[in-house]
Amino acid sequence: MDKVILTLAVIPIAAAIGGFYYFGDESLLLRVIGLLIAAGLSVVIALRSQTGRATADFIKEARNEVRKVVWPTRKETAQTTMFVMVAVVIMGFCLWMLDMFLSWAVRFLTV
Repeated sequence: MDKVILTLAVIPIAAAIGGFYYFGDESLLLRVIGLLIAAGLSVVIALRSQTGRATADFIKEARNEVRKVVWPTRKETAQTTMFVMVAVVIMGFCLWMLDMFLSWAVRFLTV
């Protein structure tokens, strides 16, 4: 039954996309409003299926988890950013020195 419901949910949006191009001479605003209404109708129909309800529950749980996140303060973010930048500069210098040494070694061995 879920497959039937999900197939029925595709029909309004497919018809709206077809209508969007069929009525290309009409106002863009009206065509976009029609697409949005069809998308809303498709979502309402899809939510009637078991898969749609499971997806809606997943989204609700994800939003609840995001609310539980403890975001870093501005100071913590700045400190972490500075640490990363310093680490990148130090690593870049080390790799540059290694490249210079290997370049010298290759020139020494091939000359």
